[in-house]
Amino acid sequence: MPTVSQKILSLGQARVFRAKDAIALGVPRMSLKRLVDSGKLWRADRGLYTATDALFSHQSLAEVAALHPSAVICLLSALRFHELTTENPSEVYIFVRKHSQRPKMEHQTLRVFWASGASFSEGIEEYTIAGVKVKITCPAKTVVDCFKFRNSIGVNVAAEALLDVWRNKKATADELWKYADVCRMTNVMRPYFEMMVAA
Repeated sequence: MPTVSQKILSLGQARVFRAKDAIALGVPRMSLKRLVDSGKLWRADRGLYTATDALFSHQSLAEVAALHPSAVICLLSALRFHELTTENPSEVYIFVRKHSQRPKMEHQTLRVFWASGASFSEGIEEYTIAGVKVKITCPAKTVVDCFKFRNSIGVNVAAEALLDVWRNKKATADELWKYADVCRMTNVMRPYFEMMVAA
């Protein structure tokens, strides 16, 4: 029979987990603290843990989704996930539904954007990262969102993202125009798209 410590460390090797996940396995909360104090378990945020030696790609996105499952990874963080930029943003960019409370985390800096209706709900894909289901805008929607929020992230970033998604064949013209229509960005994006196609 595995010990309590082995149960926790096995869980932490497999995924980013919440304290309640461990408690559901019959692990006392005090055991989590002891393992953190001993350096075997890492406390990623309030009530959020992983094994110290576990290595997960895009772990910060999993940590955000574990604590805020309704948030959608977007903009620069989604560009990075889809390999449409070489930049590695220090903040995690997320959409939350309009009128929602601002999500908070102790160790992750969140850049929060509010959206509603189809602008919030359309173009979302779900990935499993570090054992956590993470909602991320698809490549086409991510590019359109970059144009929509160009005053916050820069029009150059949006134009470069459009070029990258087209060159890397990660979105079709139909997909781009579909989300441009959803986000009312058709007129804004048209000159950039025409210039890109003509080049």
